[in-house]
Amino acid sequence: MIIKRKREMQPEVYTSSLNDIMFFLLLFFLIVSTLVNPSVIQLMLPKANANVQKMSKQSINISIKEEPEGLRYYLNDLPIALEQIEPTIQQMVANTSDATVILRADRTIQLQDLVSVLDIGHNLHVKMILATQKQ
Repeated sequence: MIIKRKREMQPEVYTSSLNDIMFFLLLFFLIVSTLVNPSVIQLMLPKANANVQKMSKQSINISIKEEPEGLRYYLNDLPIALEQIEPTIQQMVANTSDATVILRADRTIQLQDLVSVLDIGHNLHVKMILATQKQ
């Protein structure tokens, strides 16, 4: 005696995990495509002699603050004129070959003013770091 089943088995492909796989592939290709050409926008950048970043052990602090009468420069918390920054730093780093200048600039100053101080460090072959604040 042959017993027949009432339902016949039909093959079925489970596609519930394909949604996750397609999402991860799409995400991967979006991230990779942004890395291919990161700088699409052309900008007019301020002029500088070089753009070198270095670090060391001895630290010198330079602060730039915007005030109503103009920019104020501070070297290790002492007021100083812009013209005096280069010779003063040159005297401070004359005995050491490994010095770092930490540049703390107010966010309201113009970029060209910041770059001119960075150029002073580059001319003296001093390592410069721009201090930032976490958001």
